[in-house]
Amino acid sequence: MLIVMKLDASKQQIERVKEKIIKLGFQPHEIPGAQRVAIGITGNKGKVDAEQFLLLEGVSDAIPVSKPYKLVSREVKSENTIVKIGSHEIGSKELTLIAGPCSVESREQVFTTANAIHEMGVVFFRGGAYKPRSSPYAFQGLKEDGLELLKEVREKTGMKIVTEAKDTATLSLVADVADIIQIGARNMQNYSLLEAVGELRKPVLLKRGLSATIEELLMCAEYILHRGNYDVILCERGIRTFETASRNTLDLNAIPIIKKLSHLPVFVDPSHGIGIWEGVLPMSFAAIAAGADGLIIEVHHEPSAALSDGYQSLKPKRLLELIEKLKVLAPVVNRSMSLS
Repeated sequence: MLIVMKLDASKQQIERVKEKIIKLGFQPHEIPGAQRVAIGITGNKGKVDAEQFLLLEGVSDAIPVSKPYKLVSREVKSENTIVKIGSHEIGSKELTLIAGPCSVESREQVFTTANAIHEMGVVFFRGGAYKPRSSPYAFQGLKEDGLELLKEVREKTGMKIVTEAKDTATLSLVADVADIIQIGARNMQNYSLLEAVGELRKPVLLKRGLSATIEELLMCAEYILHRGNYDVILCERGIRTFETASRNTLDLNAIPIIKKLSHLPVFVDPSHGIGIWEGVLPMSFAAIAAGADGLIIEVHHEPSAALSDGYQSLKPKRLLELIEKLKVLAPVVNRSMSLS
């Protein structure tokens, strides 16, 4: 259930509603909106009597929520969530670009790529220090040394860092460096990790699992919001289908569907979605046309020498081409590019 407060509801009235919810054995979730506060109720096993809340001062309405994902749903929050990181607003009319290598491999590699991206005005730099891989023999990342390099990139360029947390054991180390914590596709249903990042007050980029449905993605986001972290960005990165011509099948259908069901920002990862560098640009354009709020792109200064995902990585000059074309496309879909 969603309790909608009146426009002039006082803080005391809001607290009384939350106290009432707790007394009933449920959990209140205060959801600030553009004009008024709403309070979501979770933990109830059945229908909640709306009348007991409608009688409280400051309450405007009590609305049943039909979706299994409550806090993520548009039924709970009609306006789009804006994730604020410094002066940047993810989910606003500005399109956000995250770019960088799949893995942090060396000082030369990371700074060559980071400096080139920074010169283009890109604000968010991605790079994996911890790399969960399908094979235990594949490159697993530089780990703590990789985090130190990412920290240095932030200090020297001013770019914000997006990097993956692969488990709860190393989450605190990642959280100390990351401005956005990425939960990779393989960890989408790692519920202990989802609960742990939910306890943090730091933005989370949640990638869709390899064979996950849209509802499963939204339910995983619910784990994070339920723990109090409302700064969640969803990411479509391609799903596993029968098709073998591309690495994955980039599900662009998911973008408008998620936008209808949820208030959270939606990103697209066309690099993993198609897995072929020549296809990254057209799939990026298609994603923006479909309503994506941003893109996460793999970029490497020398893809042929990359230790992971080289074939799907753009060289910096191709990223610049993408940015210039996005500047033209953005106004067509009533958006603009968020660059420094």
